Amino acid sequence: MALPPSLPRRHFEPVTATPRWGPERWERREWTEMWYGVFLWALVSSLFFHVPAGLLALFTLRHHKYGRFMSVSILLMGIVGPITAGILTSAAIAGVYRAAGKEMIPFEALTLGTGQTFCVVVVSFLRILATL
Repeated sequence: MALPPSLPRRHFEPVTATPRWGPERWERREWTEMWYGVFLWALVSSLFFHVPAGLLALFTLRHHKYGRFMSVSILLMGIVGPITAGILTSAAIAGVYRAAGKEMIPFEALTLGTGQTFCVVVVSFLRILATL
């Protein structure tokens, strides 16, 4: 296709965009995107386990004088745990990915976030059995 002589050539040059992901563009924003993805999955999966456990504890211990407060502690553990420890471990995971020069697909963030929650749940069950 020939260009009309009245229009300059620069208007028809392709625009090159900076890639969103990949080793060409490693900035703080991408580290925060990796960190945020892992952190959100850890928080959501923790709430997925702790909210039903807290509701079950509230339902079964609703008539107990002090036992009903255990449900509040279970719910707080489901929120405070991922906010404190989940922030640090998610930041460490994202830092390792960035230092290795790898990009993180969303499925990896899901796997790593739910893996953190799985480890917390396993340690919690093992601690309770050790006290019996």
